[in-house]
Amino acid sequence: MRFRILLLAISVMLSFSSIATADELTAEIQKTYDSIKTFSADFTQTLTNAASKEQDVRSGKIVFKQPSLLRWESVKPEPELLIVGESIVWDYFPEDKLALKYHTKQLFNSKTMIKFISGQAKLEEDFVVENQGDDNGLIKLKLMPLEPETGMVLAYVWIDPEKKMMRKVLVVDFYGNGNEVYMSNIEIDPAVDGNQFQFSPPEGVEVEDNTKIK
Repeated sequence: MRFRILLLAISVMLSFSSIATADELTAEIQKTYDSIKTFSADFTQTLTNAASKEQDVRSGKIVFKQPSLLRWESVKPEPELLIVGESIVWDYFPEDKLALKYHTKQLFNSKTMIKFISGQAKLEEDFVVENQGDDNGLIKLKLMPLEPETGMVLAYVWIDPEKKMMRKVLVVDFYGNGNEVYMSNIEIDPAVDGNQFQFSPPEGVEVEDNTKIK
């Protein structure tokens, strides 16, 4: 399923809501994210195939609300709406008139993913974190999972040194494929309507209900 790739990037992004290490930089990042209740941003996502070098570029908007509500809406090149609710995840493809429904626990089925989404993740428990210094004005951190999974054997994040917030994340899978998400126009604590994290399939949309699968 193609949006499983997206969920890996989301897992790294949400980890910063509970980051904790002894490093001064990461302590400052923790303080920033601990104070955030909501945020929104525009995103550009680039998926790179390691074998063919082909790239799939998507763009849209992210809205996040603590502790783990997420609305990820792709606009280009084709519309797609991913909603991570408290217990249900929807992935809606308007052009295909198709909506996929899952329990959150079905998708975030690894220990690390569950901890990220529940807000219990701590980077020093799941990764070796290496500060690689300045990269075009951003601070680059390398994250090496203590328990690598097929979908994520390595990750990088780029931090805005002034705002102490993440601007970019890159997740690399076992095959060397890259999933990069760059965020811009970040808004901290905007007013967010909780209805944005709810979804009802429009009339005429086929629903593939996977919540009944054990």
